[in-house]
Amino acid sequence: MKYSDQTRIASLWTPKESIVLHPGDCLRFLKGIPDGTLQLIVTSPPYNIGKAYEKRLKLDNYLTQQAAIIAECVRCLAPSGSICWQVGNYVDNGAIVPLDTILYPIFSSLGLKMRNRIIWHFEHGLHCKNRFSGRYETLCWYTKSDRYVFNLDPVRVPQKYPGKRHFKGPKAGQYSSNPLGKNPGDLWVIPNVKSNHVEKTSHPCQYPVELIERLVLSLANEGDWVFDPFLGVGSTIIAAIRHGRRGAGCELVRDYVSVARRRIEDQLSGRLKTRPMNKPVYDPAAAGNSLSISPWASPQSTGQLTLLEPKKRYVAR
Repeated sequence: MKYSDQTRIASLWTPKESIVLHPGDCLRFLKGIPDGTLQLIVTSPPYNIGKAYEKRLKLDNYLTQQAAIIAECVRCLAPSGSICWQVGNYVDNGAIVPLDTILYPIFSSLGLKMRNRIIWHFEHGLHCKNRFSGRYETLCWYTKSDRYVFNLDPVRVPQKYPGKRHFKGPKAGQYSSNPLGKNPGDLWVIPNVKSNHVEKTSHPCQYPVELIERLVLSLANEGDWVFDPFLGVGSTIIAAIRHGRRGAGCELVRDYVSVARRRIEDQLSGRLKTRPMNKPVYDPAAAGNSLSISPWASPQSTGQLTLLEPKKRYVAR
C-alpha cells in the first residue's frame, strides 16, 4: 500500500479508509468495527498509576475497564490476528503488581493463546531508593487461533557469529547461520523515549516507533489493519503506514491527538525523524563521551568506587 502527503487522515472508521485517527473513546469506536476486521492490535494502556492522562481507579475497577476493551478487541480481531498488550507495573502502597500477570486471565478466558512474553529492556528511567530501579516492561503477544501470521525474516537481527560453520555431519564445513540474520528472541533491548530521544514529544510515556515496527512487520501483512485503542501520540499508526499497512487508533487527550496528527503528517511527507530499527544502543564509553569517566577515580583507574577490595592472589601453605 502506497502513501503520500495527500493521503487522507480520517477521524471515523470505514472500510475505504487507510488512516484513522479517532479523537474519542476506544470502546465506542470498536463498536462500529465489524467482526474479524483487525489483523494486529497493539497498545500500551494506562497503568493506573495516576499519570496526567489517566484517572486512578481501584484495581478491580481498572481490570473491569480493561476487560471490556479487550473483549471488543478480540471480537474485532481477524482469525489470523494478534494482540500485543505492552504493560509495566501497578504500584499499590509501595508494592508492585505486574500488570501482565493480572491481565492474563482476561485474555485466556476469551480463548486467546499467549505466544510470547517479551521483555522490553531499556536503560533510563526513575531512580528508586527503596528497591532496584525498574528497567524493563513486558509485551505480551496473544493470537486468536493456531493459524496466525508470523513473518520472521523481516525482523531478523545480525548474527553474533555469522562465520560459524557446522563442524560435523553431512553439512560439515558449511555455514550454519541464516544469512538473513537470527531470530531476535524475547528480550528486546530498545532505548525508551526520554528527553534526548529524537522522537520525544509532550507525552510522558511514549513508546518508540521501532518497538512497534518489529510487531507490524512480523504479525501483519501489507494492507492489513493495525489498531491501537490507546494511541497516545501516534507511534502505532506511524509504524503501520511506514510499512504499507493501514493504521487506526483512538485517543481521548486533545493535545495528544494534535501531536499524533502532526507526526503522522510528517511521516506521510517524509519529514518525521525516528530512531532506525536495529541501530546499536549508544555506548558512551565507546563513543568517547567524557561523562563516562568517573570524577572520583584515580589516574590509574577509570572505574567507579567498589564496596569490596580488589581480588588478591593467595597461596596455599
